[in-house]
Amino acid sequence: MQYSTSSWRIELDSTLFGRGLKELAIGATVLLTTAIALVFFYAPNDADQGFVQKIFYIHVPLAIVALVGFIAAGVMGVMHLRTRDDRWDQRSYVAIHMGVIFGVGVLATGAIWARASWGKWWVWDEPTLVSFLIVFLLYVTYYPLRYSIEDPQRRARYASVFAITAGAFVPINFLAVRLAESLVHPRVLNQTAGDMPGEMRLTFLVALAGMALLYATLVKLELTSKHATFSLRNREGSAPRVARSDIDVARSENWWGKAITVSPDQIFQN
Repeated sequence: MQYSTSSWRIELDSTLFGRGLKELAIGATVLLTTAIALVFFYAPNDADQGFVQKIFYIHVPLAIVALVGFIAAGVMGVMHLRTRDDRWDQRSYVAIHMGVIFGVGVLATGAIWARASWGKWWVWDEPTLVSFLIVFLLYVTYYPLRYSIEDPQRRARYASVFAITAGAFVPINFLAVRLAESLVHPRVLNQTAGDMPGEMRLTFLVALAGMALLYATLVKLELTSKHATFSLRNREGSAPRVARSDIDVARSENWWGKAITVSPDQIFQN
């Protein structure tokens, strides 16, 4: 964004940021629809848990994608600190945001599965459950940390450091759980995975791919919506109305396209 003391010149074309969104959405819809069909009409019932085990095809992909998203946010945090490009900070924020949303789904489906299988909504002595809850609560603290800092540059730096530190904790936590003696919670990505029947393995992989595409679609959608929101405020023929947060985002993400000149009296606080 280019600006002067007399006006803010904001370069904007929100359609550029939505490129590929339709294809991602279609791909996610097709894969998830296929996964649902495979779950109910192809994958056999588990010999021990029966029909209730089918929630596994939602619960586990949600957990894997959420954790990978957290790690990806850490990588984006590294890129921000290396380049000082605030676009990486925005991507890291959205990756964590979607990871937390998926984390809510993990905890909800896990509680339902636990109730059906063990007769309890939660088992505190099970390392897998407790460790994911710890990771989830850790990332929930990201929001008050981020929004407690007013200066945009310092906020981005602190948020990146948090994303890197928390992202490094995720694989360490995963390895610690793998080494735990308790085996109450089903293990998927270990030596017993080779015993999974072919029908169940195929269904799981399709569900995992669909969930990954859903995550990518939602991340892309949120990034695009930030630009679309600004665009709606400044339609052709109307006087631009710009929030200072818009200016911060426009500066950090280097919007381009339609040029809008905004005088200082058109800038409002939000």
